[in-house]
Amino acid sequence: MELYSIDKLMHETRQLAAKYRQTTGSTLPVTGEIARFDAAKALNLSLIEEPGSAIDALGLVDERKDKKFVIKGRAIFETTRSSPRIGQLNPDQDWDFAVLVLFDEQYEAEEIYEASREAIAAAMETKPDSARKKRGAMSIAQFKIIGNRVWTRENGLEQEIWNNQET
Repeated sequence: MELYSIDKLMHETRQLAAKYRQTTGSTLPVTGEIARFDAAKALNLSLIEEPGSAIDALGLVDERKDKKFVIKGRAIFETTRSSPRIGQLNPDQDWDFAVLVLFDEQYEAEEIYEASREAIAAAMETKPDSARKKRGAMSIAQFKIIGNRVWTRENGLEQEIWNNQET
């Protein structure tokens, strides 16, 4: 039995997910695992493999060292509705940053954004009676506004973090 490298398996998973969507119009639930893999590789994070853990990874170097990360991923398709949402974020849990990996239709990472738990909690407080806030739901657009773009396909890891908060 031949063993595969994780890089090769992720490459094949991307291809399979893209072909499946093209054929059926439905998506396979693999975006989260691909996002974890891509974020860890791009941002130098160590993945947590503990089932049920509230965090996905720990930072290994520089300003991310020993920080706790939650990782989300979304593939953006031409037919994607105008305000797609990311999965649940609970700012009451013990994590420091949320990372959002955005994919193209081939499940290749295009951009990675990072937002602090405090920024996410503050954004959720702006809609205190919202059912979405109670579920920890947030749109991709809102995450991009409160977060920082830290990686792009074209440039890799951003040397100077592009911050939406600055004017």
